Amino acid sequence: MASTPQVLAVADTLPIKTEQAVHSGKVRSVYWLTQADSERLIKTQGYDVAPDAPLAIMVISDRISAFECLWKGQGGMAGVPGKGAALNAISQHWFEQFKQAGLADSHIVDVPHPLVWIVQKAQPVMVEAIARQYITGSMWRAYSKGERVFCGIELPEALQRDQRLPELLITPSTKGIMHGIPGVPEADDVNVTRQQLIDNWQAFKFQSVADVDRYETLLREGFALIDQRLQGLDQIFVDTKFEFGYVKGADGNQHLIYMDEVGTPDSSRIWEGDAYRQGQVVERSKEEFRQLLLNTVPDPDVLLDKSRMDERFALAAELELPAEVLLQVSATYTGVAERITGRAIQLSEDPRSEIIEILASRYDLIKS
Repeated sequence: MASTPQVLAVADTLPIKTEQAVHSGKVRSVYWLTQADSERLIKTQGYDVAPDAPLAIMVISDRISAFECLWKGQGGMAGVPGKGAALNAISQHWFEQFKQAGLADSHIVDVPHPLVWIVQKAQPVMVEAIARQYITGSMWRAYSKGERVFCGIELPEALQRDQRLPELLITPSTKGIMHGIPGVPEADDVNVTRQQLIDNWQAFKFQSVADVDRYETLLREGFALIDQRLQGLDQIFVDTKFEFGYVKGADGNQHLIYMDEVGTPDSSRIWEGDAYRQGQVVERSKEEFRQLLLNTVPDPDVLLDKSRMDERFALAAELELPAEVLLQVSATYTGVAERITGRAIQLSEDPRSEIIEILASRYDLIKS
């Protein structure tokens, strides 16, 4: 099933014109355009960015990552049909809503294909901006073991699992490994306090100490907007992760923007409102897949204990999940996207060929 052309399992081998190495994450690949191609597209396509802004082609695959590993299905299924298009559609929807509400722009300047964004290069803030409205997941696991202080915020006693928190909590963590910051271990994804961000704003790549307040404001406002829209769909916005960066606008000034993805099943937990009112948690996010993995593997501690990463990578390399599992995940992703955006997610018959044809004919970005 996964070898069918409906799944884009590899996103970093497209013949896109670039003079730099392709940057490939777990699900997204970035092709930095030449300066000449960037300036040509800005002029011919009329992008509202600085005339010399560096642009990139960002391609999302249909691969699925959880617990820092990539997972596959039986029969060579190397991805989840429709997953990439669903994630892009949701993020694009929320970015547009943020812009219309006057919050901030995003890094997206064009969407030539459901799996492709043309983006403006941003200088990322080295903070995973996490907001939590309910106590669940890793926070609940730590709380249930007696931990009460999270990112410098003290939680009250007697909270129950999956309970709504007294207020929205901002619990940032490091984006990448930070060096030489007092009290911050040199490891990826380490919780930090607001005071540590303020005291070390330059190390975290903020352009001013005031921008620590600015990022928190944009996080709260973005969370509130998504939360309000999801309430109208009887969905509960449980928690989420945003990322921020700086770009030079058409006015020549630096602006703090939203980037990466927002409000998706990969970056957020979303629960069904009706089920929650009846005392049940029905997940509509990647957490559903994470819980399935925890219930499937013989030793779930391998997925939770970061000191056992070698075992975890070996497990992910060997394990082949039933194809029905990935199709169930596909239904979750496309269902969430269609509910949020109000538009059907169309599965590509041959996404790789479609992307190449569009980037060649409309943008002249494919190597001859």
